[in-house]
Amino acid sequence: MMQQREHSSAESYFWPTLLALALHVVIFGMLFVSFSKAPELPPAKPVVQATLYQLKSQSPATTQTNQKIAGEAKKTAARQYEIEQMEQKKIEQQRQAAAARAAEQKKAEDARKADQAQKAAEAQKQAEVRKAAADEAQKAADAQKAAATQKAAEAQKQAEAQKQKEAAAAKAKAEADAQKKVVEQAEIAKKRAVQEAAKKEAAEEAAQKKAAEETAKKKAADEAARKKAEAEEAAKEAAKKKATDEAARKKAAAEEAAKKKEATEAANKKAAEDAAKKKAADEAAKKKAAGEEARKKAAADAARKAQEDKKAQALAELLGSDVQRQQASADNRGDQVTGSYDDLIRRYVSEAWSRPPSARNGMSVTVQISMLPDGTITNANVMKSSGDKMFDNSAVSAVRNVGRITEMQGLKANEFNPYRSFKMTFTPEDLDL
Repeated sequence: MMQQREHSSAESYFWPTLLALALHVVIFGMLFVSFSKAPELPPAKPVVQATLYQLKSQSPATTQTNQKIAGEAKKTAARQYEIEQMEQKKIEQQRQAAAARAAEQKKAEDARKADQAQKAAEAQKQAEVRKAAADEAQKAADAQKAAATQKAAEAQKQAEAQKQKEAAAAKAKAEADAQKKVVEQAEIAKKRAVQEAAKKEAAEEAAQKKAAEETAKKKAADEAARKKAEAEEAAKEAAKKKATDEAARKKAAAEEAAKKKEATEAANKKAAEDAAKKKAADEAAKKKAAGEEARKKAAADAARKAQEDKKAQALAELLGSDVQRQQASADNRGDQVTGSYDDLIRRYVSEAWSRPPSARNGMSVTVQISMLPDGTITNANVMKSSGDKMFDNSAVSAVRNVGRITEMQGLKANEFNPYRSFKMTFTPEDLDL
């Protein structure tokens, strides 16, 4: 049924569209024919406006000339009128054509709106049908729910009735059990009374027997207590003698330990003094070696700088133009900047580094460092290990402890690019130990 509706909608659009196209073709044809048949008018001549005055005496020649001028003026005015009429006719035809196109457009728009209204009505009908179906389904569901609710209520009533029935049976059974229990308790009480009487008689006999045994036991206990007291007195004497001997032994041992402790402390003190002297000598030697190393490094840096200056000067002499000399000078300055900031970073790391006990000369660790343009160190990882994990971790911790190098903020973007992510190799000899 939906396919039939869509087919009728297409047909309702087809014929109005076809009529509109045909009408447009006819209008354009008429306009073309009217424009093609319009006569070519000669160019308008200037209108001669003349005022005739009645003269009392005119010659025949003057009169004839005036008549010719008046005739020419009438012809010119007639031609001008015809041109204006044709222009008005063209404008009227164009207006009619525009009105016809507007009417066709309005007709097509009305047809489209009518079709949309029809589609909207059909859609509304379908929605109403769906809503009715949904209402029916809801009603059926409500009916099923009501039936289920009623069935559940009936089942609950039956369960309550069964529960009451079971409660009544349980109550009757409990009453019967209680009656039976009363009878059994009476029998038990009777038997218990007989047993209590027998127990009382047996207890009296046992008490008499126990009293006799207690008397014998007391006598034996008194004898054992006397013997025990004698033994304890002898043991106390022996313990007292042993304690005296032990105190004397401990005193002698304490005196011996005190002598040994004094000797040990004297030896340790001497060893500590010797170690301190040795450490001071080692520190002096290290400082002397560090100063010598710093002096050598400064001399090497000066020689390297002189060599770079000489190289830059030679390069500047080889380059012919000012632009090339400026570029070479900039490259040279970039190398100097890089070297100085490398030394700066190494100095900061050296100051933040604590030498681990396992550090030995000859070790080297390569650390990958990441840095922001403001000098903040964001990451440090071991790229090449020294083989000693404690030494590697101490180098990474030293780099991270630097935190931020504020001097890096003065670098330009092209000068800072090498420091965004770079590698540095650290050795115990390079660091300030």
